[in-house]
Amino acid sequence: MTKSAATSVRTVRKASVGSRAVTAHKVIAKAARKPAVMRPAPHAVDARRTISPATRPARAAAAAQPSLRFHYPESLRAKTHAVLEALEAAPEYPGHAEAMAQVVSELVEAGMDYYFMRALRQVDVGFVAEQTARVGMSGAVTLVNSMSRKYIVRMGSAQLLVVARHIRELG
Repeated sequence: MTKSAATSVRTVRKASVGSRAVTAHKVIAKAARKPAVMRPAPHAVDARRTISPATRPARAAAAAQPSLRFHYPESLRAKTHAVLEALEAAPEYPGHAEAMAQVVSELVEAGMDYYFMRALRQVDVGFVAEQTARVGMSGAVTLVNSMSRKYIVRMGSAQLLVVARHIRELG
């Protein structure tokens, strides 16, 4: 049973009090008839970036998939590229893991702010609602950052290079 069908069954069970009870089969059949709406993602080409031959197949596969990206400050972009270039230039240097963990942490914060808090600020939900959301978001960011840092600082140079390649593919 699909997630929407299970939700429909629960809704029917709650609403089945009285003489106008609808059977679960009718609701499930109605939900199954609705076609899924799929829209292709627009594909923008950035002429400023060059793609290395090694990442072309991965980029082509990624470009075929829908994508949601976020905008982040230019200073964070410069810092990210500096860390990635330093890692790629000298992968065996022991300080790269900590620098990568810090960059990932800042990217997580920027992404969560862009996807969630920015929308609340645009809607103008009010000070109390925004602060409540900010506290919740802070907890989520702290959890994600502590887990990612824990794993990134233990990675070897080959693993860090894979993370670096992934971050480059995202950007």
